[in-house]
Amino acid sequence: MKTNAIKLSLPQVVGRGYATFWNFKGRYRVCKGSRASKKSKTTALWYITNMMKYPDANLLVIRKTYRTLKDSCFTELKWAISRLKVDAWWDIKESPLELTYKPTGQKIYFRGLDDPLKVTSITVEKGVLCWAWLEEAYEIMSESDFDTLDESIRGEVPEGLFKQWTITFNPWNEHHWLKKRFFDVNDDNILAMTTNYLCNEWLDDSDKKLFESMKKNNPRRYAVAGLGNWGIVDGLVYENWTERAFTLDEIKQCKTRSGLDFGYTNDPTAFFVGFLDLDAKKLYVWDEFYEKGMSNKAINDKILAMGYSKERITGDSAEPKSIDELKSMKLRIKGAKKGKDSVMNGVQWIQDLEIIIHPRCTNFITEISNYTWETDKFGNKLNKPIDDFNHLMDAMRYALEDDIIGNKWLY
Repeated sequence: MKTNAIKLSLPQVVGRGYATFWNFKGRYRVCKGSRASKKSKTTALWYITNMMKYPDANLLVIRKTYRTLKDSCFTELKWAISRLKVDAWWDIKESPLELTYKPTGQKIYFRGLDDPLKVTSITVEKGVLCWAWLEEAYEIMSESDFDTLDESIRGEVPEGLFKQWTITFNPWNEHHWLKKRFFDVNDDNILAMTTNYLCNEWLDDSDKKLFESMKKNNPRRYAVAGLGNWGIVDGLVYENWTERAFTLDEIKQCKTRSGLDFGYTNDPTAFFVGFLDLDAKKLYVWDEFYEKGMSNKAINDKILAMGYSKERITGDSAEPKSIDELKSMKLRIKGAKKGKDSVMNGVQWIQDLEIIIHPRCTNFITEISNYTWETDKFGNKLNKPIDDFNHLMDAMRYALEDDIIGNKWLY
């Protein structure tokens, strides 16, 4: 293929803060970071640059659920191709997700842990599968699941090439296995680093203002989402929950419950779908979406695309205009009644349930494992949950409102 030579300065393209990350060649390159820390974009730039540098290298990109890859890693890698101005050299396929470097036939494969056989059975057409990128690794709750993934990067590699995992995530919970496995050890084969938004020279004033506001108004979140420190989780609101794959046949006797919490710029819109077995006091968490910047039209279209057009939905009544607009689009939605002490009454009722969460509901798992009781300035727990990690928690409570009221709670 004949193309005009393109000269780029990688420091100018990549920016600062990642020199050690860029040059490390050990087995595990692990980066926990805050939001806007460039960790995913830098990773994408590294892979596109080095796929073209090493003609025998192939890459496997993994997240817990396949459906989350298109709007995350796949988009980041397409962005990197464009930023490096090498669009003409790459073939981009969306069904299934796949990127091919045209001059050599090297490929970037995308897989979800929700289909483990497809992860462990990849056979490359050209060269070797030597690199893997696990994005949002915090979603992987079981270390043994990662061990299974790790085994997929095996065998000999040509001279000059090396096998490597890149593991990126937001560090919400200090008790996660990732901390002990990679950050609490001294191993030359592991690079474990922390980055934050302060190394991102491309943030504008409005971006920086968002973090400064977070620092002032929500220091707990700022420590994690701003500085990339480990989240300290103490005093969970809901403790009786497990993550387990289940089928619709298993829950066919249960009643569907759906709830919607509105967000837009800073907070996500959160949609919850569950199945309630009231006699057995079990709640099965089946599906979700969790996205920022959604108009009401986009919310409607998303719910329809997910197949929930006929479900009865209870939404946040603080947004009556949005409720009315979604009704006009033919969604079967009503506003939550709320009322005095509604949050605590709902929480107490849900605490009596056994909550079984389908593994694909990664945002729900993140929230419920970080949804804790508020504390006063002395560290004493207060009788109310924190105003954080609560978008799907609120959507779940709205979804169960009729059951809570029906069981004589003052709502």
